[in-house]
Amino acid sequence: LATMGDEEAAGKKRRKYRRDKPWDSGAIEHWKLEEWKEEYSSGTMLEESSFATLFPKYREKYLREVWPIVTKALKKVGIGCELNLIEGSMTVMTTRKTSDPYVVMKARDLVKLLARSIPVTQAVKILDDGVHCDVIKIGGLVRNKERFVKRRQRLVGPDGSTLKALELLTQCYVLVQGNTVAAMGPIQGLKQVRKVVEDCFRNVHPIYNIKILMIKRELAKDPALANESWERFLPKFKTTNVQTRKPLKIRDKKEYTPFPPPQLPSKVDLAIESGDYFHAPPEGKPPGARDSDRQRPTSANKKPAKRRHADSSSGPEQKKKKKKKTMAAAA
Repeated sequence: LATMGDEEAAGKKRRKYRRDKPWDSGAIEHWKLEEWKEEYSSGTMLEESSFATLFPKYREKYLREVWPIVTKALKKVGIGCELNLIEGSMTVMTTRKTSDPYVVMKARDLVKLLARSIPVTQAVKILDDGVHCDVIKIGGLVRNKERFVKRRQRLVGPDGSTLKALELLTQCYVLVQGNTVAAMGPIQGLKQVRKVVEDCFRNVHPIYNIKILMIKRELAKDPALANESWERFLPKFKTTNVQTRKPLKIRDKKEYTPFPPPQLPSKVDLAIESGDYFHAPPEGKPPGARDSDRQRPTSANKKPAKRRHADSSSGPEQKKKKKKKTMAAAA
């Protein structure tokens, strides 16, 4: 009881000097984005700010065609741009007509999205106040190349159906290109897109997250649940680890001995022990005897056979050849 009384006294002491702040009222929307007006700016920028972005070789032809559209869109907000085909880069910079200090960051995002293969009609929308972008790097999330391609295709879905459902639920534009996923839309939607993409490459199917987003969208329509937790309505999916390989067999470890194992008895030893070695049958070799024990033909037996073979092979024609050779040698 004493500790509870001390805590209440400490809480009253902390609230003693607290005063209501003018921005603490619930009527103020702190996350509301107000439109920029030129009267907010006192004059031109003191220093020039510029950003450059490299683009791949295959985007050069497309960027050269649509660059007048980019220049026209940036000119409206007072931003200059430059396309360098030799270095393969796009540069945006502030000018004297620039009034909004943050618009150069929007222009930087514009050239970044153009380099990531987003069409110019969609990329120009990044200049609006309520639209933001996020480029998610997915190349290093999975090491195996085949597994990476399968999970990237899983994110796109059959005929792009999974990606289309994700765009409708998050109100974002999503493009999967190479090792990155580019997204455009509101901040809350970009957070949801990033979570779905990263979970997909962690082997969580995107359909599960899409189902959760659908339930949350229906719950948001009910004003009675605005201040309550939605955990009881959301599904909880269990992760199952399916073993594709057979479990390793753990063998019992034998005691280590520095001595080699005893030598196994040969067939001859076994025949001697049983006595069959000394009782050989009348025909053939005794049981347990090796093949080397057979009687081999001696060199004396081989030579007559060779001579007989040579004599039989030599005919009258060969004798004539021998006579010719001897006569030629004598001459």
